[in-house]
Amino acid sequence: MVQRVALLGVPMDLGGGRRGVDMGPSAFRIAGAAEKLRRMGLEFEDRGNVPVPQPESREPKDPRARFLPEIARTCTRLRARVERILDDGVFPLVVGGDHSIAVGTVAAISSWHARRGARVGLIWFDAHGDMNTPETSPSGNVHGMPCAAIVGRGAPELVRLGERVPMVDPECTAIVGVRDLDTCERDEIRASRVRVFTMRDVDMLGMAEVMQRAIAIATAGTAGFHLSFDLDGTDPSLAPGVGTPVLGGTDYRESHLVMELAAETGRLLGLEMTEINPILDEKNRTAEVAVDLVLSAMGKRII
Repeated sequence: MVQRVALLGVPMDLGGGRRGVDMGPSAFRIAGAAEKLRRMGLEFEDRGNVPVPQPESREPKDPRARFLPEIARTCTRLRARVERILDDGVFPLVVGGDHSIAVGTVAAISSWHARRGARVGLIWFDAHGDMNTPETSPSGNVHGMPCAAIVGRGAPELVRLGERVPMVDPECTAIVGVRDLDTCERDEIRASRVRVFTMRDVDMLGMAEVMQRAIAIATAGTAGFHLSFDLDGTDPSLAPGVGTPVLGGTDYRESHLVMELAAETGRLLGLEMTEINPILDEKNRTAEVAVDLVLSAMGKRII
């Protein structure tokens, strides 16, 4: 189980179409993350935020991938910061910010383990597939592209951000909680060999079975797996303050079960919480839910 945790905020607000997720790291801290993690007996340190350019000071150069150069540079800085955390023998907890930050986080974890001769797996919890490329995206918003980049598809600036290409092999990647895909994105997913568990699968099989299958995929022949958790994967009734809410997500217990089962494997290499948007929230509810979910991922148990 995890003993030492380092929080790294990434106030990225360049990858989506709605403003506000740049305040996610602050909301997470205000929700009492440090105190609650220390209360669990964990050694906790806050390593601040990765600097991110503000959209107001930039104009997107390519409508197919808005702010791509700025996002790639920020993810490069994020990769370096996460690798330092890993070098220190500490568990990286990354909080965003929109989901484009995952490219930097996973680049760090993949590269760090690749230098030690190991592959890593990925569980991507999200209402969306995030498997678009600049050629398929209807919006050009890069927060809909990071999972594709991680498995080797899409913009070279993101695909090649790590030392290993792809950062994670598609057959070691599972997407959980999906219920909203773009038309061309479906074709990308089918061609990629990434395993997708939709909310229909959760309904039919139950979250325990879905997660057991996802964990088996992400741990097969790997050093362990990274869990990238988009709060919009949960139902808006649980977490209303997210960038792109979609009805029909996971409830409170299903969401915690995702984290509890990940923790019980002892193979969790990193954790990321994204798309917390305080502007759209109700009295910081979503950040508080995010903190509670992180506690479960760090090993908190009912008994």
